[in-house]
Amino acid sequence: MKRLFFAVMSVVFFLSLVAGQLPVSAQSKASVSDYLVGFEKEVKQKQLNQLEQAGGEVKHEFKYMNVVQVSLTDQAVKALQNNPNVAYIEEDAKVQAFGQTTPWGITEINADDVQSNGTTGTGVKVAVLDSGISASHEDLSVAGGASFVDGEPDPYNDGNGHGTHVAGTIAGLDNTLGVLGVSPDVSLYAVKVLGSDGSGTYSGIIKGVEWAVSNNIDVVNMSLGGSRGSTSLQQAMDNAYNSGVLLVAAAGNDGTRGKKNTIGYPAKYSSVMAVGAVDSNLNRASFSSVGSELEVMAPGVDIYSTLPGNSYDYYNGTSMASPHVAGAAALILANDGSLTNAEVRSLLNDTATPLGDSFYYGNGFINVQEAVNTATTTYQVAN
Repeated sequence: MKRLFFAVMSVVFFLSLVAGQLPVSAQSKASVSDYLVGFEKEVKQKQLNQLEQAGGEVKHEFKYMNVVQVSLTDQAVKALQNNPNVAYIEEDAKVQAFGQTTPWGITEINADDVQSNGTTGTGVKVAVLDSGISASHEDLSVAGGASFVDGEPDPYNDGNGHGTHVAGTIAGLDNTLGVLGVSPDVSLYAVKVLGSDGSGTYSGIIKGVEWAVSNNIDVVNMSLGGSRGSTSLQQAMDNAYNSGVLLVAAAGNDGTRGKKNTIGYPAKYSSVMAVGAVDSNLNRASFSSVGSELEVMAPGVDIYSTLPGNSYDYYNGTSMASPHVAGAAALILANDGSLTNAEVRSLLNDTATPLGDSFYYGNGFINVQEAVNTATTTYQVAN
């Protein structure tokens, strides 16, 4: 008898619901939420009208399935659960974007701390001398550029992917998508000196560096190199540095050969910052080149960044370490635009955390937060 009584009461309650006769006391206490209600058969207009008459708000009837989005009271939900025409009722659950990833290198060099204080690279111009940058990528904003590769005139078309990956580490946008870069608000320039096959020439690099000087670029990143020196290449680097451009380059991926210097060019020149790579434990990557010209170390193993086609992937190399330093330099300049390239370079070297023998680790692992703090207390007080 109890089961029969409750079944009868449920039917009576549902009939009163669709007839719009919910008791006043219940109406005043009822909470309304959105639900997805699936029906066994095609939803008729009559059913929709009855739901609305009962105080529910039909928000949407889906086109290819017997489901409606409707706001209902708790009581109405309970009644509908006993309706043989209703297949299911489920809450219209909330979702949220998974958000962007902050690669380990960004936090390890403390770039996120600098960003949280409002310094994000605004007003600083950074040129990426590489295989181009995919300007259509959702996570990058490219301000301009030029190509110095024969047969590949478009700097915004990266047929290799290397330049786009480097660019994401420097300037991945803070936009809830993909990855966060070291300095997300810099003005980013694509200077194409490497072709789709990843190779280029010293003359192309020289043209790219001279373009950077002519266009008042503050920081140049060169995640590239060769094994032979060049008088012309050295002169171009020296000219750019003396013009006020900070030059940052990958030390190379030739590893160690005893105590032999394995650093490539242009990183080996005194006018260029040579950057080596470490892993997330701050151990030198086995591939990272060594030598007396090595200045600082930065993250270069399992670096997650942008690739053409709105995609992302992990790369290894001193090519991945160099953009961390270029981005860090941009943050320092954004915090104090009066600093010279030589002062920014000194700050990065002087505030680096020592890791071991300078032949293998240079001055140590960069700490951009410490560099910014030191610049504030040293140069602003002096001025």
